[in-house]
Amino acid sequence: MGRDSVTLAITGASGVQYGLRLLECLLGSGQEVRLLISSPAQVVIATETDLKLPSQPKEMTAFLAERFAASPDQLRVYGRQQWSAPVASGSNVSRAMVVCPCSTGTLSAIAHGNSRSLIERAADVVLKERRQLILVPREAPLSSIHLENMLKLSRLGVTILPASPAFYHRPSQISELVDYVVARILDHLDIGHSLVPRWGEDIER
Repeated sequence: MGRDSVTLAITGASGVQYGLRLLECLLGSGQEVRLLISSPAQVVIATETDLKLPSQPKEMTAFLAERFAASPDQLRVYGRQQWSAPVASGSNVSRAMVVCPCSTGTLSAIAHGNSRSLIERAADVVLKERRQLILVPREAPLSSIHLENMLKLSRLGVTILPASPAFYHRPSQISELVDYVVARILDHLDIGHSLVPRWGEDIER
């Protein structure tokens, strides 16, 4: 799994459906994915979904690879303190990293250069190597601290893409709202998809 891979981190904000659907779409498009899941995220996954994730990275890799029909070696899950993971070093940094959903605690840690977990270190590496970093916060309302951290990161070139779906495609299911946000992430990663119609397409037809 090389430098053309995408690193996906799922943290403990509500909305793990966004991260899991993004993982499914990345694997479905043939991307190699390095996956990081925080301890709070595992709690939220158990709360918001029916998934029963194994606790160990190797077993979690096998479970998710089977669930999303990934090719051999297309997905690799790393432990929260697995400092030997490729994402911990600029010599093997992914081409892009997405934190989805991104808790405000993780956002703050990234904005201040903390590296207390592998997720924070991976984001720090992406920043220092000037690769693409996309953060998908899901919080409301936002405090001045949250907004200042987002502004700081935006000025560093980070894409702040809040999980705020649109309604012009007239969604009738929650999955369509999830797909809208995932589609915007895929657009920024320059990965093709047909998840939702684009603005103006119906008018043009």
